[in-house]
Amino acid sequence: MFIPSIASRSLLTNASRSLARQRLTQNIGSIRTVVTLKDVKYTANATASGAGRNGKVSSNGLELNLATPKELGGSGNGENPEQLFAMGYSACFLGAIQAVARSMGPEKQAMAKSARVTAQVHLGEPSEIKGFGIGVDIKVEGIDEELLKAAHEFCPYSRALTKGAVVNVSVA
Repeated sequence: MFIPSIASRSLLTNASRSLARQRLTQNIGSIRTVVTLKDVKYTANATASGAGRNGKVSSNGLELNLATPKELGGSGNGENPEQLFAMGYSACFLGAIQAVARSMGPEKQAMAKSARVTAQVHLGEPSEIKGFGIGVDIKVEGIDEELLKAAHEFCPYSRALTKGAVVNVSVA
């Protein structure tokens, strides 16, 4: 079952967080345990500017021109956040496959070397809340179900989407 992450442009007070949790509990029946970090190993920084989905995004010297996809009424003449997310997720998932395979023996390591991961990130209107939501399909070639499940449990992107992640929003 796909459970959408809830994002907000405004800061939530403790009271409104509690209310949001109560509503989430009513909507899905339980509250997930959110993944928290006890220490940080790496931080990626990216900055978006201009017209949002039709602006620019940069990260450590890499700069991309963004464009709303044609399917959403845009020009399609640039990258979009869903493409970037799909690229990151597929690369991270492949890394997770290779990492867990190392502890599972030579047969799994051989599978991992030739694995190929395709991520599809879908943007659409969710049934449960207003606005937009995402759904993800991950398809992996060249591995078995055991390695797939282990990688899904290990992958940080999978954990964030299935278990939740702490998201801090603030004014700079």
